[in-house]
Amino acid sequence: MRGDEKQQAAMFSYINLEQRVPPEHPLRAIRQMVDQALGDLWQHFDTLYARRGRPSIPPEQLLRAWLLQVLYGLRSERQLMEQVDYNLLYRWFVGLAMDEAAWDATVYTKNRDRLLQGEVSQRLLVAVVEQARAQSLLSAEHFTVDGTLLEAWANRRSFELKDPPPTKGTGARGKKCLRDTHE
Repeated sequence: MRGDEKQQAAMFSYINLEQRVPPEHPLRAIRQMVDQALGDLWQHFDTLYARRGRPSIPPEQLLRAWLLQVLYGLRSERQLMEQVDYNLLYRWFVGLAMDEAAWDATVYTKNRDRLLQGEVSQRLLVAVVEQARAQSLLSAEHFTVDGTLLEAWANRRSFELKDPPPTKGTGARGKKCLRDTHE
């Protein structure tokens, strides 16, 4: 028998976001390690934020969102915020409730930059790697890096002039490209 399509949405949802994430999903283990590391960084967060003013996006949520962007290879903050807006798994990982609004991409970027300048991301990564090492989750057998992300995230100011500069470039008709003059 064919079922009827219900056009009227339910007024209330009684399902917790935690119930929507499968128990064996890999992000559960990652979230547990990240939450423990973020708890250790609590004092450092206090030094980065003013005591008065408007409340900002919680740094724990910003870092979890940034981690999702890295793990899933999302190419921009706009795409990340779009995914956080409608993907329940991402909402759960970040710590947003189902009815909370996702952040604007520019607000996310501005707040994220504060954490990157405060060396919080490095401290978080070190803490998570140490937890993984303690649980014997790391392997020395192989290591994989997506070079396109490294190239896309490379800061142009981090390039240094080659010494001595080449006389001829590798571009069309001998034009010097960035890769010819900088490294």
